[in-house]
Amino acid sequence: MDRHIVHCDLDTFFVSVERLLNSELMGKPVLIGGSGDRGVVASCSYEARRYGVHSAMPMRLARQLCPEAILVRGDYDQYSKYSNMVTEIIEEVAPVVEKASIDEHYLDISGMDKFFGCWKWTQELRGKIIKETGLPISFGLSVNKTVSKIATGEAKPCGEKKVDTGVEKSFLAPLSIRKIPMVGEKSYTILRNMGISQIYTLQEMEVFTMRKVLGENGVSIWNKANGLDKSPVVTFREQKSMSKETTFEADTTDMERLRKTLVSMVDQLAYELRKDGKLTGCITLKIRYSNFDTHTQQVKVSYTNSDKQITEKVMELFKKLYSRRMLIRLIGVKFSNLITGNYQVDIFNDTMEEIHLMQAMDHIRNRFGVEYIMKGICLEGKGGKHATQFAQ
Repeated sequence: MDRHIVHCDLDTFFVSVERLLNSELMGKPVLIGGSGDRGVVASCSYEARRYGVHSAMPMRLARQLCPEAILVRGDYDQYSKYSNMVTEIIEEVAPVVEKASIDEHYLDISGMDKFFGCWKWTQELRGKIIKETGLPISFGLSVNKTVSKIATGEAKPCGEKKVDTGVEKSFLAPLSIRKIPMVGEKSYTILRNMGISQIYTLQEMEVFTMRKVLGENGVSIWNKANGLDKSPVVTFREQKSMSKETTFEADTTDMERLRKTLVSMVDQLAYELRKDGKLTGCITLKIRYSNFDTHTQQVKVSYTNSDKQITEKVMELFKKLYSRRMLIRLIGVKFSNLITGNYQVDIFNDTMEEIHLMQAMDHIRNRFGVEYIMKGICLEGKGGKHATQFAQ
């Protein structure tokens, strides 16, 4: 049976949601992200992109390139709401759905051509999403995830594209190597230094050459360039929460030690959020006193995975909750209301310096392990037995 894989992507999703909420933004250059010169662009409209603006660009530079752009702070709660609306529409009719990010889905509709015709079915689904949500969305349909994702990119803005079985290589051949998923700045620079700019050239190369230059990642890139991708569309159950607790070897009221312990737990949990591509919408603090009385307090927050933002909320909760002035036996932090988010930092609040620092620390952790780097304040916050829980 032939595979039929659909990739769909909500066009300039954050901007599109803001335009639904404020029609005066229609047709105008819009920047979404942190305010001030040190902020970062989370998303921008096509009108702003014509000036060279793009996501993850420093806000100061974006405003220099497009001074007439309208700056919007951004509301992740609204974005999550509209994302869930789209997901519900898709899951009502599609047999297998993978939510790849807040604005991106893969669908496996293999076998449905016997009953509906996969292309017609995909067009009807796209029309339904646009009609019921008002959001522009683009689709790509092919035999696998890679080709479908690239097809979606070619269909934008607000379009649809089908790549028939057997013509994957010819479809990919004239495109830039930047179009291939997994080709980041480092790989792109290496390939361009080899004189490679189009996918056609990669298709003509021997796979062992790519392995020699880029290792196993080179083999994966070569396969994708040739339209080969057997990865399945995977439906997974959303993780509900994650938490970490520390039981002290000796009960304590040492405020500095308690603060360092909380910062350490938040630091590690926030890293897990970013590594898994998730955001939390609810934070809970737990305190157990020496007499085993246990108290908790929680607060809902705008979805984030920034340890800076979360630490501030945790310390606010601690000040509210710790009122008995008794010895503390255990403290814990829990993140819940988790959603998938494809941003590694809180681009609505963090500065470029904070983003670069967080990315550098995460890179070291990914390569060597969590214990190899931590904030200085966390070094003395390990005076107890740690327990991490990941609830499904």
